Parts: sequence; C-alpha cells; structure tokens
Amino acid sequence: MTYSLVWFKRDLRWQDHAALAEAAKQGPVRCVYVIEPELWLQPDAALQHFEFVRESLQALNDALHAQGGCIEVHTGELPEVLTRIWQQAPFRQLHAHQETGNGFTYERDLKVGAWCRAHGVGWHEYPQFGVVRVLKNRNLWQAAWERHMAEPVHHVGALQFWQPLASTQAGTASCTKFEPPSPSCQTPAWCSPSHMQAPEHLQHNPPLRQRGGRPLALGILQSFLTARSLGYRGGISSPLSAPDACSRLSAYLAWGCISLREVVQQTRAHIAQLPPQATRHRAGLTAFISRLYWHCHFIQKLESEPAIEWQNMHRGYDGLREHDFDEALFDALKAARTGWPMVDACVTMLRETGWLNFRMRAMLVSVAAYPLWLHWRPVGEWLATQFLDYEPGIHWSQLQMQSGTTGINTTRVYNPIKQAQDQDPHGQFVRRWLPAMRRVPDTWLFEPWLMPPMVQTHAGVQLGVDVPEPIVPLAEATRTAKQQLHGRRQTAEVKAGKKAVVDKHASRKTMGQRKTSRASAAATDAKQQLGFDF
Repeated sequence: MTYSLVWFKRDLRWQDHAALAEAAKQGPVRCVYVIEPELWLQPDAALQHFEFVRESLQALNDALHAQGGCIEVHTGELPEVLTRIWQQAPFRQLHAHQETGNGFTYERDLKVGAWCRAHGVGWHEYPQFGVVRVLKNRNLWQAAWERHMAEPVHHVGALQFWQPLASTQAGTASCTKFEPPSPSCQTPAWCSPSHMQAPEHLQHNPPLRQRGGRPLALGILQSFLTARSLGYRGGISSPLSAPDACSRLSAYLAWGCISLREVVQQTRAHIAQLPPQATRHRAGLTAFISRLYWHCHFIQKLESEPAIEWQNMHRGYDGLREHDFDEALFDALKAARTGWPMVDACVTMLRETGWLNFRMRAMLVSVAAYPLWLHWRPVGEWLATQFLDYEPGIHWSQLQMQSGTTGINTTRVYNPIKQAQDQDPHGQFVRRWLPAMRRVPDTWLFEPWLMPPMVQTHAGVQLGVDVPEPIVPLAEATRTAKQQLHGRRQTAEVKAGKKAVVDKHASRKTMGQRKTSRASAAATDAKQQLGFDF
C-alpha cells in the first residue's frame, strides 16, 4: 500500500497541523518522530527538552491511537532513518513543517531534501509560524504574517493509517499490536513514546518545569484567556506576579503543542466577545497579541540570516568581547554566585523551573554582557539549556540585541539593584529562591555586601560564605563596558554597516505607527525584551 510519511519535529500536535492535514488528503499516512543523536549532542540541548518532547509525543500518540494509528519513534540520523523506512515500505511523499532551528537542523533539512530528490519522493514543507522562507523584502513581512494568522485552522478529521504487511519485520508491526523489541529505542526498529529513553549525556531537568502535551497547552490557553490575562498589563515584569500573569504558553508554542495561529485566532475571538466595560481585560489580551507578532518578527531574523546563531549580526562588532571572556565570571553567573541577590535569585528560579519572565531574562543577559563583559555566544548556549521554551530564532537575535551587537538597537543596560527595588521591593522573590537571604535585614537585602560585621553576626550570615560578595564592582564595570561598546559604535566601519542590518532585519512601521506617542514607543520597546515568554 502506498502512503505518505509525516515527519513530526517541533510541531507535536494533531490539530492545525498542515503537514498531517495535507498528507491525509492524499490517502494513508504514516507518522514518525526521529530521535537524532547528533541533534541532542548540540550545545543548546538539555534533558528537560527531551522529556518535554517525550511527554508531548505521548499525548500525540494517545490522540492518534484513538483513530487506530500511532506515532513511530525512530532513532538515527535522518537520511539513515528515511532509507530504512523506504527499504521496508517505499513512500511517495514526505510532509513536514518548515523549521527555523539551529545550524544542525538547517544542514539536516538540506540533506533531507537531497535524499528525497535522489529517491523520487515529493518533499512538502509547510509554514508553521508567520515566518516567510526566502523573504525578498522585509517590507512585505507584516502583511504575510497577517495572512497566515487569518487562514482557516487545519481541522484534521478522520485519518487513514498505513498498515504494514503481516510479514513485516518484528518490531515494526501495526501500531495497535506493537511490541517494542527493546525499551531503549536504540535498535533499528521503532518504538512508542512511552519507551523513549534520553541519551545518557543529557543533563538538566528542572523539578518544577512545565509538562508537555497538547491537552495541557489548551487548558493553559483557556485559563489565560478567561482569567489570568486580567493581570497581563502591569503583571508580567515582576518575577512575583509574572508566573501567573504571563500566558505560560511559550514552551507549548516552541515545541508545537499548539499552533500560533490557534492562539492568535482564539485570543482575537475572545476579545471580540468581551463586554465594553472590560477595558483591563481587553488591554491585556491586545498587548498579548502584539507580543505574538514580535515572536515571529524575531524568528524571521534567523530565517533570513542563519549565521546570527554564531556570528555578530553587525560584523563591525567582531572581537568586541570574544577575546576577553572570563570563565571564572561565567562560572559564578551559572552557579548563582554573582553577589547581586536579584541576579542569583533569577538564576536559581530558572534552574529549578526552566522559566523566567521577560524582564528578568533581559536583566541576566545585560549583566552578562556589560559588568561581566561576556560574549553572547557561550552565555546563549547555557541559557538555551536553561529555558524550557528555547526557540532558536528568538533566542539568538535577542541575545545579540541585549548584548549590543545588532548595531541597530538602543543599548539596554539593566541595573540589578534597581531591578530588585522596582520588581521585588519587599524581597519576597529574593528570599524565596535564596534561603540565606531570609536572615538578612530589609535594609541590606539588595546590597548585602554593605552590611556591617555586627549586623552580619546578629543575622547569622557571613559575607563571602553564606552570601557571596559581588564578583566585580557593578558601577565601574558597567561604565567601562558602555564606554567600550559606544566607542566601537562611533567608528566609521560600524556606522557604514548599519544600513545593511536595518534593511535586512529592522521592523517596518506604517505612517500611522510612526506617529505614536513616547509612551507607546516605550511600550513597543518593552515588547522586544529577551525571551518572549508571553
């Protein structure tokens, strides 16, 4: 029986799935996910990502099983796996979503295309976000985004699944009768999501992270639309209120448990149903829609220029920090031992939950880039493993924007003491994630290094032991960093290269948008903070 192969990647859902819907129109389908050993060896991969994928695949498998099918989990590099499947039972079409991923997935997709051409297989890729492949002019992007979001959601109906012949090799029998040959998925045969095992080298699986799966994504979306979005405006900046005020959909969007189009359309439909007096609710959801737009705006940057994953967007900044990288400072940051309580509390929360709100993410990168003077690439690799909602397209362009190497964005330098005073004035957040700080009096909470010895003794804390001292003098190090960055910015080379970056990557605004007030402009700037956790 001829069939179409549907390859799932970061699109772990069964509704509004263009690849599955289009393949189903042509006859029987066979659904596969591939554990790619080389992909999970990349420096941006973590155990929490693998486990979230496994949980999401299990939910997908349950939905397909209800129709008599399943998701097959294969292990190997893609050309090798495709060859193995082809030799077992040739397929006529391969359907998948486009992916704006890391450098590995970019090269991998090129190899898949070459394999399909060599085997006479139709290779069909479908847009997943409002991102345009081979975008010729950035001026056309906004209209393309709106068209994508306005298209009807793909409602995948009854599916006809490919069924192997009775003589098929053991371990690849039909989904309803499948008996895995090994619990590890490390054999030529495929296995079910429940038998997936993570590669042994993967580390970091926060105990308090979100769990994967479309049903959870749908529930979180509904709780946000109906109730939590009331706190969106004014609630997403503080790490105290953000865990509830933010939508918390970022991981589910990054791994495709729910489509961006579904979220946009349901949010707009909810706005339309609100009564006139629900001004706060409407404002929150409207701001949320705006951040969904910026989500794709930044992914488009990596789609248009994959090299920004590893090289400066503006090449005039090459060599700015790369040769001054201090591993000891980086280690202190990763260990939550910078001596700045707000920074260390944020690193601890991120380590334990896999999530942090946008302003605190921006503060972490700002601290790394300016007073610690760390190049964005190693910092970005570390943060990629820490963020459950790691989305390469957003991640790398945002790392560069916060580090000042895009050449087109305002310098953003966050003072961790001021951020603590503004976002955690009573120290609730700091004391929650840093137990030693619970013994520090309020007066010294955000600058504990100023505590007199007598106060330390009375509080039962010792500076440099229980509470680390600042690893660099904040004001002096920040001032020096800004001088170096602005000095580079004033060079003829950097000035000359700015226009090319603007033409390729800068946002486009209509005349009406250009006439916004200063307050609106500030709000727009805030939407471009690191992480897009929504």
